[in-house]
Amino acid sequence: MPFRDVPAKVDFVAQEYEILKFWKETDAFQKMRELHQDQPRWSFIDGPITANNPMGVHHGWGRTYKDLYHRYWTMRGRHTRYQNGFDCQGLWVEVEVE
Repeated sequence: MPFRDVPAKVDFVAQEYEILKFWKETDAFQKMRELHQDQPRWSFIDGPITANNPMGVHHGWGRTYKDLYHRYWTMRGRHTRYQNGFDCQGLWVEVEVE
């Protein structure tokens, strides 16, 4: 099988829209949820990025790893819960306001 040429420039934004369109047209996310409905559960509560600091590269890394864990356990056949949580970072804003 011959290799296909890889473009030197990739329009990542357009590529993302194509993927989202495919997911919407095929209802892929809902089908995946239904497929794993009766499988063992895996849960991960995700907290807010930050409440009182500017966005940093480390926030992006944290989100990436959290997404990878969900994908990993889903690919392992687990029924994962997609729910954002709260990890008390907002407490520091409340203390500052007081």
